[in-house]
Amino acid sequence: MKKLISLIVTAALAVTSVFALAGCNAAKETEGDKGAASDFKVGAIYINSQNDTSGYTYAHHHGITEAMKQVGLDPTKDLYIVDNVPEDDEKVKQAIDQLAGNGCNIIFGISFGYLNAFDEKAKEYPDIIFSHATGYLSNDTNFNNYFGRIYQARYLAGIAAGYKSLATGNNNLGYVSAWGTEYAETCSGINAFAMGALAVNPDAQVFVYEISTWGDQELERQAAETLIDTYGCGVIAQHCDSAQPQIVANEKGVFGCGYNSDMTKEAPNAHLAAPVWNWDAYYATAMKAAMENPATFMTTVGNYYEGLNAGLVDVSELSSNCEPQTKEAIELAKKMMISGEWDVFSGVKLSFSGDTGSVAVEKTNAALIANDGTEIVVAGGPSVDDGVIQGSMNYYVEGVTQVN
Repeated sequence: MKKLISLIVTAALAVTSVFALAGCNAAKETEGDKGAASDFKVGAIYINSQNDTSGYTYAHHHGITEAMKQVGLDPTKDLYIVDNVPEDDEKVKQAIDQLAGNGCNIIFGISFGYLNAFDEKAKEYPDIIFSHATGYLSNDTNFNNYFGRIYQARYLAGIAAGYKSLATGNNNLGYVSAWGTEYAETCSGINAFAMGALAVNPDAQVFVYEISTWGDQELERQAAETLIDTYGCGVIAQHCDSAQPQIVANEKGVFGCGYNSDMTKEAPNAHLAAPVWNWDAYYATAMKAAMENPATFMTTVGNYYEGLNAGLVDVSELSSNCEPQTKEAIELAKKMMISGEWDVFSGVKLSFSGDTGSVAVEKTNAALIANDGTEIVVAGGPSVDDGVIQGSMNYYVEGVTQVN
C-alpha cells in the first residue's frame, strides 16, 4: 500500500510539473507587457489541493493570490504551485526542486512537516527566499518562519460558543483537534477557546478529540460524531483542515465553530463563527521585501509573529446562529487585545455579563491554572512568554479534558 501511495504521489507531482512548466512558458511569452514584476516568481507548496473551497489550504492560497495582486504580481502567470504534497522530506524536496527550476524567487511551504526539507534546501539554493508556515527553524540569510496569534481569535470564537451553551443549557463543548498537547500550536488554541467560553459560561467543559493528523476528512467526521453522540457536545470547534466537523454538527442539529475560513456556507444551520487567518497581511509583506531587496529579507521581515493588531488573525463574520450578546462581547475582548491592555494567557481573567446593548466585561486577578492543578501564572501576573505559546505549551487549562 505504501508503495502504491508513493507511486500515486510521484505521478501527481509529475503532472503538476507539466502544468507549472506550461505556466512558466506563458509568463515568458508575455514578459514584455508586464513590466518589472514579471521577473519575480512566487512558488508555493500545499498540503492539500489549491482548489479547496474552505479550510487550511484554501486560506493560504487565498492569502497568497490576494497578496500578489497587492504587490503588482499576476497569480495566473507569476505563481507556481505544487499541491497535495505530504509531509515527507523527499516529496517536499522534489517539489522545491521543481519550483526552483521554474525560476521562483520565493517559495512558501504551508505545512509544519515541511520544515526539515526547507532548512536543507535553503542552503542548496541561497538565492531563493524560503518561507515556512507554523514551524520554528530559520537561518540568518534566506529562510524564515511565520505564524500568528491565532489563539486570540480562538478566544473570541470561544465567547460565541459560551453564549450558545448558555442559551441551549448544554455546557459540553467538543473540539476536534489534529493534535493535543504534543504541539503548542494546537494546545494553545484549545486552551484559548476554553477560556473564551468560560468567560461567558463558568460551567462550560471542553472535550478534546485528537485525530493525530493535520488533516483527514474521515477522521475529522468520526471525531465530531463521537463528541456529539458519546459526550453530548452541543458545540463543535476544530483545529483541522476541512469543514467536516461543521458539516456533522449541521447534520446532527448542534452548533459549531470552524477554522481557517467562514464555514457558514458548509453548515448554514450550525456555524457560529470561525477563527480565521488573513494571510495576505503576511504574504504581501514577505513578497514586497523579497522583491525590493532579498539580501535584507531576514532583517526586514525575519521570523514573523503577529496577531489581531496587524490584521493577521480575526474571527469571521458572526452568523445569524449566534446569540445576540455575542458581537458586543467579542468587540470588548478584541479591543483589549489589540490595544495591549490584556491578553489571553495572563493572570487576569475576563467575565462577561449583561443583555444585548449593555454587555459589560469585568477583569479579575486570577491565577492561570492547568487542569492538573498546577499554577501557570500567578494572579495578576503577565501573560506567558510568546516562546511558550509558540513552542512549549504542553498543558490544558481548567475546564479541558482530552477523551482519547
